[in-house]
Amino acid sequence: MPDAVVVGSGPNGLVAANLLADAGWSVEVLEEQPGPGGAVRHDRGVDPDFVNDLFSSFYPLAAASPIVAGLRLEEYGLRWSHAPTVLAHPLSDGTCAVLSHAVDATAASLDAFHPGDGAAWRRLHTVWERLGPDILAALFTPFPPVRAGARLALRVRAAGGLRLARTLMLPVRRLGEEEFRGAGGKLLLAGNALHADLAPEAAGSGGFGWLMSMLGQSYGFPVPEGGSGALTQALVRRLRSRGGSLRCGRPVAEVVVADGRATGVRTADGETVHAHRAVLADVSAPALYGALVAPEHLPAQLLDDLRRFQWDFATFKVDWALDGRVPWRTEGATDAGTVHVADGLNELTRFAAQIAMGEIPDRPFAVLGQMTTADPTRSPEGTESAWAYTHVPQTVTADAGDAGLTGAWTAAEQEEMADRVERQVERFAPGFRSLIRARRVLAPPTLQSLDGNLRAGALNGGTAALHQQLFFRPVPGTGRPETPVRGLYLASASAHPGGGVHGAPGANAAHAALHRHRTPGLARAQRALTGRNRTGHRPTP
Repeated sequence: MPDAVVVGSGPNGLVAANLLADAGWSVEVLEEQPGPGGAVRHDRGVDPDFVNDLFSSFYPLAAASPIVAGLRLEEYGLRWSHAPTVLAHPLSDGTCAVLSHAVDATAASLDAFHPGDGAAWRRLHTVWERLGPDILAALFTPFPPVRAGARLALRVRAAGGLRLARTLMLPVRRLGEEEFRGAGGKLLLAGNALHADLAPEAAGSGGFGWLMSMLGQSYGFPVPEGGSGALTQALVRRLRSRGGSLRCGRPVAEVVVADGRATGVRTADGETVHAHRAVLADVSAPALYGALVAPEHLPAQLLDDLRRFQWDFATFKVDWALDGRVPWRTEGATDAGTVHVADGLNELTRFAAQIAMGEIPDRPFAVLGQMTTADPTRSPEGTESAWAYTHVPQTVTADAGDAGLTGAWTAAEQEEMADRVERQVERFAPGFRSLIRARRVLAPPTLQSLDGNLRAGALNGGTAALHQQLFFRPVPGTGRPETPVRGLYLASASAHPGGGVHGAPGANAAHAALHRHRTPGLARAQRALTGRNRTGHRPTP
């Protein structure tokens, strides 16, 4: 009987399993899909010569995460790769905002839109340099982050207190208006805010856009060399080196509860896997509380709150094998790993408004990844492995375009929507479509079938809006990994701090389980998290 059973082998589940194993616990991970990784996987399904990431691709949060750093995954085969520039947002008039690895280069890009905007970017970056470490420390610990929060509060007070807090709560449109005169800085902030489901007019979108922009400025948007699944493979190798077990193709149908305590799980084929100490669930909150745990084991208030749980936007994705590099009209986008495709801030607002009304956007804002530019191992020289995703409503009421799309996502609707995405790219890169050797369409139902946590392709385990963050995540009064069932912990992006490949929900769940049992291995696990022992030296694996 293992000490712990972890349901799901996404990055959070694997991080949790590794930290428990570091503490000397025996751990068994059960995964529904044929292979591990959740939304961190790649394949060669578009063309045999091209590596394409199925879901996530760029990992600024992993690069910034002390949790991921503490696992020392480079010792288990992980190598990071960077594009020459981090991110670009081209416009149809040929101008382009560029987020570079160097602050001065980013500032020069923004000065081209309006003199003085480079200095404004430097001011925002100075605030990040002062507050960034404490923001990350507070972000990646359970809520409330007592120690990190206290340090952050002192630094915020020193940096301007309520005025700074106000700035971070602003809608990103307003933040851009207050900080920049030209379009470039506004676009970098707003495009990054829409990596989540935060419209330019949403409260708090300014803070999120600033956070993602500053992560890109400080850490880049790195990719795992060879494909996103290399990150998963490193986590699995590390787990197995510590005696952990992983079984794929084992969907869990039920969390077994006895006397108010989770005692194990039951798989879809009827196997019971007992857990001596804990069950950690790297599944969405609706899946855990709405399916895996029988309602009689849960408070009525939780079940009522769960009816109000809000998913983030659905996602539509297209993967390509291209016979050449994307022919952007402006050179600024050529060397960027990530490209935001929308013709200005108003087009971003229009896109988000259409989704809010339940309409499939007619000019979809696309986040486009140039993967061979970021990692030359992804495809033959002179070609490009690329993808683009856009968001669509969870519930479709109409098509803002003229194709009559219904959201049924039949084969015909998928092809039409993929054409729509390609036409949007073609506006900024004439000749793009002529380079397509092969493409693959991943519509919302397909994404969900490949990873059950991605409800219609929802990437963040629930909305990133303020009403479902901190102690409101996943429902009011929570914010921590503990659940109403003793020994059961929520270890997915539905828990604080939410989506992104940083490992925090899994680490928080693991530490909560360890703390409950107060094992002698807790200190060892904490040292493993920071990658140092008592003497300050890194331990051997």
